[in-house]
Amino acid sequence: MALLDIVFGLWQILTLNVQSVGYELDVEMRERMEQRAEMLNREMTRLWQEVEQMNQEQTNQEQSGFAWPSLLLSALQHWQFWVIAGVLVQLFGLCWWLRKWSREPEREEQSSESDMEEGVHEEENDDADEEEEENDDVYDAGRLLEENVDWPVQHLDRDYETVRSLTEAFILIYQHLFSNICLPALEKPIEVGSAFEGWSPREEDITYRLLVPLKPPRGHVFHLEPGPVWPMRNFRIRVELVCTCEMEQPAGWPRCFLHEAEQEQRRNDDPNILDDLCTDSYLDVQKIAYYFQMFVRRSWRALPVSAAHRLTVLPSDRSCKFCVTKGPEERILIELLFGVQEDGSDIFVSSQYTEAAYTPSTMWPESYAVAEMKFFRHIASQALPDTYHLRCLQICVRSLLGRDFSTYTLKTIVMHLLTTIPLSEWGRRHFWERLNDILKYLQSCLKKKELKHFFIGNENVPGEIILPLELRMAAPVNLFQHLTQNPYAFQHAKLEFGELQNRVGRLLLHGR
Repeated sequence: MALLDIVFGLWQILTLNVQSVGYELDVEMRERMEQRAEMLNREMTRLWQEVEQMNQEQTNQEQSGFAWPSLLLSALQHWQFWVIAGVLVQLFGLCWWLRKWSREPEREEQSSESDMEEGVHEEENDDADEEEEENDDVYDAGRLLEENVDWPVQHLDRDYETVRSLTEAFILIYQHLFSNICLPALEKPIEVGSAFEGWSPREEDITYRLLVPLKPPRGHVFHLEPGPVWPMRNFRIRVELVCTCEMEQPAGWPRCFLHEAEQEQRRNDDPNILDDLCTDSYLDVQKIAYYFQMFVRRSWRALPVSAAHRLTVLPSDRSCKFCVTKGPEERILIELLFGVQEDGSDIFVSSQYTEAAYTPSTMWPESYAVAEMKFFRHIASQALPDTYHLRCLQICVRSLLGRDFSTYTLKTIVMHLLTTIPLSEWGRRHFWERLNDILKYLQSCLKKKELKHFFIGNENVPGEIILPLELRMAAPVNLFQHLTQNPYAFQHAKLEFGELQNRVGRLLLHGR
């Protein structure tokens, strides 16, 4: 009966607690609830003591030999305990709920204060969101560029090893075979062109170009004689014999071709530069190209790589161009250009093609390919990883495919802009601006009919690029000079510019 009285008392306490709770509880009510909770804790402690006492009695009965049925009957006789235990569980659950409810006003007050703080910063957050949306829009341009444009897959690391090993092998074989013959000496090739600079417009257009510097053989000298300028400088390379009587010569090398008849006869019997590679004592581009093509074709079988690869020498009258294939997919195009260095500078006269309708085989146009390669390497050393200057150039050049605009025109514009616009503003977020700057610069040059050459008379050329003094001191050269003299060419150039703008837009939207 004592247990039933306790249960009835607890139920009264529970009922009073539930009836006294409203949506707003004062301080006095909270104190009464806490007092009753303490009383409940004391009563629960006393009950658990009684439970332990009953468990002890059951243990004693087991030790006295009572069977399981008697233990079950004893447990059923104390059914009041299980009723109290169930009520206690419900009681403490409801007490926890009452305390939580009693603290709701405080939480509402704290919540209102936090809402006021959020209201204070709401405008700042809106401004930040607007700025973030603007940044997202800008970055969407970069994402659009990456997702829509089918960029060429250029495995430069893999292909570079193949290109380097092949060219070095050919140079070593040449030096071994012709070391004691009066033919030009070949120096280490220099990587040039869009493939090594990183902006090839299409995968099928990736050609690895290397410039092979030529040195005169012993007993000979090269003299650069200026030719016509239209619009760039051109040279002829005159080859002369010089006296070597008082010079020490390597073992097995003739003492002097100029003054010893026997040595002169020996020179005439062997292949030599004047008889086989010159026209009227001037170095002939086409003869050099043909001679080296023949050498590459015949020495290919001596290379171990020929066992698994196939070599195809391609027709070219001013370079040695060949294709190396392995299976149906792996294909590398390599073009070797030949050049003579100007006074130890980064400027060469080379065998490269010109835009002229006809270029004599003894004419060597001035080439800035090595200086351009050094310029882009200089920019890469200072630019951030996400700089998009090459992407801008690449997408513009790709839009020129099949048009009359020169690739070199856009390359010149990008080089000018890279020296006037900070590199920090060539990132992905500035892509649209820089692409628009390139088109606006070209439009302005067309309007003025003037585009200045980047390396001639330009004070903004980086100091690490070595230029001949005459180029640094020269007046700027106008690459659009022909537009001032040909109205038809000027009108055609304006139409080409409009088509270029349209193609850039289509390429960004559709990837083609």
